[in-house]
Amino acid sequence: QSRTNEPIAIVSMACRFPRTASTPERFWESLVNQTDEVSEIPDSRWDLEAFHDEDPDVPGKMYARHGVFLENIDLMDPEFFGISPREATWVDPQQRLLMEVGWEALERAGWTPAEIGDQTGVFVGWMHNDYQNEASDSFLNLNPYIATGAAGSFLCGRLAYYLGLQGPSVAVDTACSSSLVALHLAIQSLQRHDCDRALVGGVNAICSPTTNILTCKLKALSPKGHSRAFDAAADGYLRGEGCGVVTLRRLADAQQANDPILGIIRGSAVGHNGFSSGLTAPNPKAQEKVIRQALEQAKIDPEQVAYLEAHGTGTDLGDPIELRAAAAALSGRRDPQHPLLVGSVKTNIGHLEAAAGMAGLIKVLLAMQNDKIPGQMNFTEPNPHIPWSE
Repeated sequence: QSRTNEPIAIVSMACRFPRTASTPERFWESLVNQTDEVSEIPDSRWDLEAFHDEDPDVPGKMYARHGVFLENIDLMDPEFFGISPREATWVDPQQRLLMEVGWEALERAGWTPAEIGDQTGVFVGWMHNDYQNEASDSFLNLNPYIATGAAGSFLCGRLAYYLGLQGPSVAVDTACSSSLVALHLAIQSLQRHDCDRALVGGVNAICSPTTNILTCKLKALSPKGHSRAFDAAADGYLRGEGCGVVTLRRLADAQQANDPILGIIRGSAVGHNGFSSGLTAPNPKAQEKVIRQALEQAKIDPEQVAYLEAHGTGTDLGDPIELRAAAAALSGRRDPQHPLLVGSVKTNIGHLEAAAGMAGLIKVLLAMQNDKIPGQMNFTEPNPHIPWSE
């Protein structure tokens, strides 16, 4: 029983977030300075004008012109990771990002590949496979490198292979929750002693217009090019890309080894919306339930939670439902002098989809390190459908 509730230490973090937040330190500067990282879709991804139309119902077109993008997403040092230049051409940018950021997370933890041993796990949240779809658009392009260069299982598999790791290697696709579900599975694996250390990450790269067109058909993206979470003018989100990785260890082991400890995870929980008003519509009762489960696992009272890094996509449907669930789970007996503070990193760097949860986690770790919560961008008039007094 004590083993399944064992607290987990976050030993290090590393990231590549838009546009140039290539380290946690630069990411923090972007957050506190409220830097606008939004841009039009760059020509390096696709010809925007060829796929753009303001009418959302025009087939094959997107109304959204903006997003939040990394610079130089096509570059890496392949030979450092034992990848030949020829093979590197067919390696998904998501794999490239994960290799580099994963290595940096090890450096920041002070762990060498020889030191970490083979009983280390790799858990990665992912969602889209843009690069494989583009690379294999012709049967003439099919080659052995595409199979290993773009399959989801090789996101974690290539990193484990390069580092010689024999612990669990798990690629998780639960859409926008992917990186946090990967984190949950890593916590369980450490508590069960399936592994002794873990690298946990999320990654997202936007290489094809396909998903942009699909999300425009769902009318999920903001036509004005801003994510306005919890604001009355919220009209959708912006897609973003990036990668974040944290290293984990059982707290007692980290303390014994004098590892740096950035934060402690005392509880986590995973659940599904179940049946609701629609397949993509949130369910407030299910969200409230999973928050309560995490609190119970952590053995803390709801009133002890000072800050909630919310999903906060900036949609007029999702934001009120999410905050009603948060109020029900976290604010029942809260002192009005100490209200629950809420924010969403999506207003800064867009919605990183499979990596969104990891971006939120790294933001919270940075806020704890700096004893400061960054202000919320694009927030001028509170959404009237949110029960702010609660």
